[in-house]
Amino acid sequence: MNNQSLENKLVPIPDRREMLCAETPGGPCGVVVFGASGDLAKRKLYGSLFELYRRRLLNDRFYCVGCGRTALTNEAFREMVSQSLGNRDSEEVRKFVDRFSYLSGDYSDPVLYQGLRTAMTEADRRWSVSGRRIFYLSVPPTLYETIANALGSSSLAQPAVTPDPEAPILILEKPFGRDLDSAIGLNSVLRRHFEESQIYRIDHYLGKETVQNILMFRFANAIFEPIWNRNYIQQVQITIAETVGVEHRSGYYDQTGAMRDMFQNHMLGMLALVAMEPPVAFAAEAIRDERVKLLRSVRPMRCQPWATDIVRGQYGSGAIDGQPVSGYRQEPDIGKDSRTETFVAARAWIDNWRWKDVPFFMRTGKRMSRKVTEIAIAFRPVPHSMFASVGLDNLPPNVLVLKIQPQEGIRMSFQAKRPGSKVCMSTLSLDFTYRDLFGAEAPESYQRLLLDAMTGDPTLFLRQDDIEVAWSLVTPILRAWENDASIPAEYPAGAESFPDADAMIHGSGFGWRRLSEM
Repeated sequence: MNNQSLENKLVPIPDRREMLCAETPGGPCGVVVFGASGDLAKRKLYGSLFELYRRRLLNDRFYCVGCGRTALTNEAFREMVSQSLGNRDSEEVRKFVDRFSYLSGDYSDPVLYQGLRTAMTEADRRWSVSGRRIFYLSVPPTLYETIANALGSSSLAQPAVTPDPEAPILILEKPFGRDLDSAIGLNSVLRRHFEESQIYRIDHYLGKETVQNILMFRFANAIFEPIWNRNYIQQVQITIAETVGVEHRSGYYDQTGAMRDMFQNHMLGMLALVAMEPPVAFAAEAIRDERVKLLRSVRPMRCQPWATDIVRGQYGSGAIDGQPVSGYRQEPDIGKDSRTETFVAARAWIDNWRWKDVPFFMRTGKRMSRKVTEIAIAFRPVPHSMFASVGLDNLPPNVLVLKIQPQEGIRMSFQAKRPGSKVCMSTLSLDFTYRDLFGAEAPESYQRLLLDAMTGDPTLFLRQDDIEVAWSLVTPILRAWENDASIPAEYPAGAESFPDADAMIHGSGFGWRRLSEM
C-alpha cells in the first residue's frame, strides 16, 4: 500500500451529530403579510425574516408583499421595514428591503386580491420564484374568515389533495377562535380553501429554544426518562408572569383575557410537551399525535366555589420596579365594570398511568413582580433522611427548572455538603444559559417558525384536533365565568400571587415558587 492510499484512508469522517446541526435553508417562496403595517409585523416578522436573510437561510429567490388598510407607497413601506430593523443603514439592509412591496385596501374587497395577484406575478418574474407562497395573517382573528374566503374566491388559495412542496401555506396567529364552537367553525371555513397540511397555526412559545429542547432533554438522555413519572415526580409548576399591563392592546385584550390569550394555547402547549408519551419518531405527525393524546388525558377542571381547580384575578393599582401603575379598570379604553381576567391559576390532573395523582400547577398573569417564564419539575423528597439526628429531617426536593425567558436555559438543584462543618449542607445548582454556553442569545422564536413554514415542517405548529381538544378543556370554564356577574379577585400590581391562587395550591399541600427567586 503506497503512502497516498494510506493517507486517504486516514482522513477523519465528520461527526454526524455536527452535520445534523446545520440548518436547512428555505426554498424559493413569496411571503404575503396581511396586517403588514401592524405592531406584530414590525416587532417580530420583519426582524426575523432579516435574520434568516443575514444567516443565508432565506433563499435568494424570495420576496415579500405587504397588505394593509393603511395607505403606503412601496418606498414608505420599505422605510418602515428598515426602521423596524433598527434603521440600520447598510448595503445588506438595502438589498433586503428591496424585496418588499406593498398594497393597501379593504380585506373584503376583491380589488385588493386582484392587485395582489398582479403584484405576486410581477415579483415571481423579478425574483425568479416558482415555488411556495406563504400567506401570513398578522391581523385580528375576526378577519381570518374574511381573508381565507377572499383568497379562495380569487383562486390564490388552492387545496393540495396530495402533499405538494409548492402548495400555498396559510399561517395564522392565536387565538384560533374564541371557544370550541368558533374554533370548529373557523376550521370548517379554512378547509374549504386549504387542506389541513397547508394550515400552520402559530404558538410562538413552541418556537422557543428551551421549549423545543424539552423533547431532546427527555428522550435523548437515559437518566431522565426512567424517572419522568408519578413514582419520582411530586409536582410540576408552569409559570408565565409579565410585568406589563395591557399597554396598546386594551381593546383586544378586554375581549380576550388571560384564559384565551395565554392559557388555552401557551400554557396547555407547554403542559403537553412536558407530560406527553415518547413519540415513535422525531417526525411532525408522531409528535403532534402524542401532544393531542396527552391533552385528551387532562381531567376537566372545576371552577365551582366548593371544588376549585382554576381561579382568576384582575390587577389593581400598585407599583412595578418602584414606579406606580394604575389598575386594570383604570387603563385607557377599559370599562369601569370590566370582568376580564388578567391572571389565571389552575391545577390540572392527567388521568393516565404515567401521571396519576401528580398535580400540574399553572399560572399566568400581567402586572406581576417579575417577568419570567419557566417550567419547574419537583421530584419527590428522599423517603428517609439519615441526617434527622442533626436537624436535617426535611430535606428540600430536587428541582429541575426549564427557563424559557428572560434568559433561556436549564437549572438543576441538589443537596451537597459545603466546606467546613461536618454536616454543613446546602442546596446547590447546576445551571446553564444559552447565552453563556453558546456565546449568544437564543434566536427569536419567529425565526424558527418562519423557517419551518418555508421548509414545510409543521412540527411546531398546532393541528386542528390539538386546537379543538384545548378549547374543549377551556370552554366550560369560560362559560361559567360569563354567567358569574362578580368581578375577578383583585391583586395589586407588582404582586407575586393573591389569596385565591394561594388557597388552591395550598389545598394540595404545596406553595408557589417565588418569582423573586426564579
